[in-house]
Amino acid sequence: MDPHILVVEDEDALSTLLQYNLEKEGYQVSVAADGEEALILADEATPDLVLVDWMLPKLSGIEVCRRLRNRPETRNVPIIMLTARGEEADRIRGLDTGADDYVVKPFSMTELFARIRAVMRRIRPGLADDKVTHGDITIDRVAHRVRRGDQEIHLGPTEFRLLDYLIQHPGRVFSREQLLDAVWGSDVYVEVRTVDVHIGRLRKALTASGSQTDPIRTVRSAGYSLDAK
Repeated sequence: MDPHILVVEDEDALSTLLQYNLEKEGYQVSVAADGEEALILADEATPDLVLVDWMLPKLSGIEVCRRLRNRPETRNVPIIMLTARGEEADRIRGLDTGADDYVVKPFSMTELFARIRAVMRRIRPGLADDKVTHGDITIDRVAHRVRRGDQEIHLGPTEFRLLDYLIQHPGRVFSREQLLDAVWGSDVYVEVRTVDVHIGRLRKALTASGSQTDPIRTVRSAGYSLDAK
C-alpha cells in the first residue's frame, strides 16, 4: 500500500498544490485545514507522515506536533513542519516539540520530496521504496536502477541524475543552463554544450531496443523536455 501523508495547511492554493504533487508521486493524501481537523483525521487513520504548517487556525502546528507526540498511536509518526519562520530559535523550537524536519517557505517540490524521502528512510525505512514511474519508464533511486517496460536501462551517474530530474517535471521545458544548475550544480563549471552530449547518451540508452519512441523532446532555442504523455 502507498504511504499515507496527512497535509495540514490552511492556505487553499498551497494545500491543493501539495495534494496534487504528492498524489502524482504515488502517495495517498489526506488534507486538514486547521489543527483540530488534523488531530481528528490522524485519529481516524494513522498517517505514515505528517506535513504541518506552523501557523494554523484553532491549534498551531507546534501544538498539533506536541499532541501527536503524546498519543501512543502517532508517537512515532514522522513530522515535517512547513513554515515561513526561518530564524534559528524557531527551527529549534519546532524540532524540540517533536518535528523530525523543518522546511522554510517558499520551497520547491523537489526539495520537499527529498526531505520526505530522507525522513522516511531514517525513521521508517520500510516505506522508502523511492520509485518514480513515468509512462513505461521507472526509476528506482534506492537501487539506482532504471527500467523501460521489461528492459533494464544502463545509465551513467550523470544520465541517471538527468533523467531523475526530468521525470520529476514531465512536459516542462528546461534550458541547458537550468539543467546544468540542477544536475551538475551551480558551483561547478561545465560547458553548456555538455548537456547536449549527456542528453544524447540518455536518448540512446532509452531507445536502445529500437522499438521505443524517444521520450525526450528538443525545443528549438529553448531546451529539453521529457514528453508529458
